[in-house]
Amino acid sequence: MTDSATESRGRSLADVEHGLGMPLQDAMSTQRAIRRLLPDPVDDAIVLRCIELALKAPTGSNGQNWEFVIVKDREVKERLAKRNSQIWALYGRIGRLLARGDEGAQRIMQAVQWQADNFADIPTLVVGCLRGNRVPMVLYPSMQNLLLAARAMGLGGTLITMPLWSTASARSILGLPFTVQPCCIAALGWPRGRYGPTTRKPVGEVVHLDRHGHQPWRP
Repeated sequence: MTDSATESRGRSLADVEHGLGMPLQDAMSTQRAIRRLLPDPVDDAIVLRCIELALKAPTGSNGQNWEFVIVKDREVKERLAKRNSQIWALYGRIGRLLARGDEGAQRIMQAVQWQADNFADIPTLVVGCLRGNRVPMVLYPSMQNLLLAARAMGLGGTLITMPLWSTASARSILGLPFTVQPCCIAALGWPRGRYGPTTRKPVGEVVHLDRHGHQPWRP
């Protein structure tokens, strides 16, 4: 049993809520996609606190037309896992071909494969949905809030969409009415391993001024 596994058992909101005092820069600088998660359950109060902070995000015209489905039932997770595996069978083959010779890309592919193989063991899935509005990106600010809150409280998480590739199937699995659109899933659990600093390109390499190709801040 790893230290992470031992520490996660029985962890309550009171045990981790102090983490929300983490400086924003620290949370943003160490947030990464955590796909390898322990099967240990996550206290509902912790998940609800993450969603509470997700609701602080802006929405167009202050619509607040979001809905969140928390999935813990193994049968439901297994049905979503099947949909995830179906689309990953295609993307995974393509991804592995593109990742040949790239050690970093290969590590990502291995992590995504691990997540696909162990999908039903992920303790909590938060499915972000929208009422009426069919533009999923409207929901993403709230999901980023949720993931930052999870990071601050020590939860691992990542945003995924592959299990929702068939909207009709997702609606059936989750019991969603036609007026509610499933958009993305935050897979949450206690991480196997630890968060750490991320490696990113220098800002000057990706910023253009006035028109693409004009990069005065490029090192």
